[in-house]
Amino acid sequence: MTERFVHVQGASRVVFGVGALERAGDEVARLGAGRVLLISDRHSAAFADTVAGRLGGRVRGRIVETATHVPGEVADAAAREAAAQRADLLVCVGGGSATGLAKAVALRTGLRIVAAPTTYAGSEMTPIWGLTRDGRKETGRDPAVQPVTVIYDPALTTRLPVKLSAASGMNALAHLVEAAYTPGLSPLTAAVADQGVRLLGDALPRVVADPEEMTARSDALQGAWLAGWVLGATPMGLHHKLCHVLGGSYGLPHAATHSALLPYVAAFNRRAPGLGRVAEALGAADAATGLWDLRTSIGGPASLAELGFGGTEIDRVTELVAAAPPAGPRPVEPAGVRAILRAALDGARPATARDEDTP
Repeated sequence: MTERFVHVQGASRVVFGVGALERAGDEVARLGAGRVLLISDRHSAAFADTVAGRLGGRVRGRIVETATHVPGEVADAAAREAAAQRADLLVCVGGGSATGLAKAVALRTGLRIVAAPTTYAGSEMTPIWGLTRDGRKETGRDPAVQPVTVIYDPALTTRLPVKLSAASGMNALAHLVEAAYTPGLSPLTAAVADQGVRLLGDALPRVVADPEEMTARSDALQGAWLAGWVLGATPMGLHHKLCHVLGGSYGLPHAATHSALLPYVAAFNRRAPGLGRVAEALGAADAATGLWDLRTSIGGPASLAELGFGGTEIDRVTELVAAAPPAGPRPVEPAGVRAILRAALDGARPATARDEDTP
């Protein structure tokens, strides 16, 4: 018998394919916009220049510097720039920091967003926003911040270095894995999540082996699209809570933190039936060890220690997470959070026993 579920799906227009960025002008014209604020990160400047060329005089202002976890003061300044330029549309080109900044402006102004992602972050497919102030990261959901059009061009990801490709891919996998054990998961979301895991699990080793190979990049980006869609349709759990605390309070890089934590949160929740589907999609006997093996094979960030996180902070992070524990298949208690953090600190392979309670 099918379990009860509630399915909520936000709508974005998706334009996918090699060369899709060339359609940026058509997509902006389709929305009737004439005063664009173009936001990009420094790694995506050349792609943003291409977009600016396609848009011509419709670009009234540009922001070329972003910051991870969207500091509040950066968001405030960008919103002021949008107002000064009387922008009627935001176009963002880049990774999660560019998308996140556009969302922060949209949250304040109600402006629509066209996004062209250059990583596998997935934020462009969600109504989720995040802001960091005073060392605390706040997140929320608002349909107003979900981009109305997303341009997925696999060619934009070929400049992503191998190490960042691996970290960003593990970030996308985290969206899919956490959805797998969400209570009341709808059949549609479950099917999309399974396909996303299959695509990324197969594509990421090929991306690392040959970063210029367009079929691998296309498959990985398609998996990231599905991961973002799934993230937008499901609540975030323990894994994302940990990442937000570590990022907002300690400045750890977002994608790399996902990579360092993912196998151990999966091990903590390994009794959840949905993780059996993840293992199957990865061709592994166990989701946690399958994720660890994949991460190792692609050279993804493997420990919190290598990201600069010290073991002396474990108790403080545990306190912050346990203060507002997220829902999940297993109660989130301090002992379990500490065990995850200790395991992620050195990055060792998780235990393989199905009945193992600790990472």
